[in-house]
Amino acid sequence: METTQPPAIASHVRPEDAATHITVSDPVQHQDGMNKYTSYRVDVRGPLPSENPPNGQVVGGDPSIFQNAGYSAVLRRYSDFLWLYERLHKERAGAIVPPIPDKQAVARFSAAFVEDRRVKLETFLRRVSVHPELCDAKCLETFLRADDVTFYAAKNAKGGVDTAMMMSIAPNNATAMTPQKKEGFKKWFAEAKASISGDLVRSPDDDIFQEIERYINGLDLQMRSVAHQASGLVRKGKEIANGMFEFGLAFNLLGQSEADSLGAALSKVGEAADSLSVLSADHAEKEMAQFEEPLQDYIKMIHAVKLALQRRHEMRLSYTTCLNEVEHKQTNVAKLRATIGAEAKAYSAEMSLKRARDAADAARDEFATVSQRVLREVDRFKREKADDMRKTVLDYINLQIEYNKRMEEVWGALVPQLENVQIDGNVVPNNTRGNIVTPPPTVQIPQQGMPTQGQQQMPQQIPTSPPPAQQPPMIPQQQIDNVAYMGGPPMGGQVQYRDPNVGFTPMPGM
Repeated sequence: METTQPPAIASHVRPEDAATHITVSDPVQHQDGMNKYTSYRVDVRGPLPSENPPNGQVVGGDPSIFQNAGYSAVLRRYSDFLWLYERLHKERAGAIVPPIPDKQAVARFSAAFVEDRRVKLETFLRRVSVHPELCDAKCLETFLRADDVTFYAAKNAKGGVDTAMMMSIAPNNATAMTPQKKEGFKKWFAEAKASISGDLVRSPDDDIFQEIERYINGLDLQMRSVAHQASGLVRKGKEIANGMFEFGLAFNLLGQSEADSLGAALSKVGEAADSLSVLSADHAEKEMAQFEEPLQDYIKMIHAVKLALQRRHEMRLSYTTCLNEVEHKQTNVAKLRATIGAEAKAYSAEMSLKRARDAADAARDEFATVSQRVLREVDRFKREKADDMRKTVLDYINLQIEYNKRMEEVWGALVPQLENVQIDGNVVPNNTRGNIVTPPPTVQIPQQGMPTQGQQQMPQQIPTSPPPAQQPPMIPQQQIDNVAYMGGPPMGGQVQYRDPNVGFTPMPGM
């Protein structure tokens, strides 16, 4: 019976699939004293979105001159990817930064773990490169293009990428380029005080952000529940694969115990169960790759949305702190102006007030920018993730349809084989031959006395084995010698005495 193979299920296209020009490959382990790490080769085979000229035109005339301008290859380790992840949060606060693979302290140099991390790091870079808010970030360009000296200067600089670029260009002026130390503790104390008081600055979009936070928190709980159930399905699928293997092994052994056509059919059942075991194991792996892992990634993206909302809250808190600082300095300036002989202090306080107002204006602009960016990002998240979830569920449904069709084909092929098995009811099965129970033999004893005319002598049948409650009678040896066996063996046929008067000697009391 010919079976038609179902069409292969093609996974849906994701936005990061458009960035195939960025690859992470060739993981190599390095030993630096007691420090051991793995480096990855990052290749860029084309210009980044921020490097594309307007209208697709190449400046300078001949495009062949610039055909290799976008190619680069650098070596980066996991801590470098982590630096890029943290810098993106600082440079583009409020953006939903794609998740990065988590740290792992155990078995982080195994081949399976290194390959899994390589794939996830490549996905991270591709998502960042096509992200509308992150694709033109300076730290991304530095990560992909800069040489080792420039990159590690940017990584270790406190002032950001721009400061690191200046330090790499003019290392003699590195001291002058060092940013001045800020009053970190004083700022932290002021922000903590404003946060505890709860009297934060209000904006027209506060109600919208409260609704977004409720939506994200509820979505997080529901997605975690769905992901937990999906993990249980994958685990049960692997258990079914193991159970089908044991089931097939048992039927193979049963078929070997039968030598007729039934045994061959039972062996076919075992072979079908073996093939279904392989099919179920492959199905469980596909479920994990196409359903469980996308759901786990969805949960990480929800966490990224929470981080974006947290960055907006931090900007709001910073703006509130600046406003409180301006109010405090205004009060101080008013007191100094009213004090005779404190003109110098009043002038210094006015300059400090001016700087505080400038900082408040910058904090207000940053807060507004981050708020608008978060709104754009949440809207994009809802659109892209709704479509991505729809396609993920469709992939899962098609995967189940394909799996059940293939199972039906395997089981259906066994039906005609079992129906064609001929079983003869008159033939005793092989495993029951030799166990036939034979009834106990009987002994014919003639009636006492001579038969009259017209009366037929009927032998009396008694079992050879004595009754359970009686002992066998003692027969004299002389009478036993006169017994003649006629026809058949002594134990399998009947015994007839020559003299009808000769019989068993009655026992006393009978």
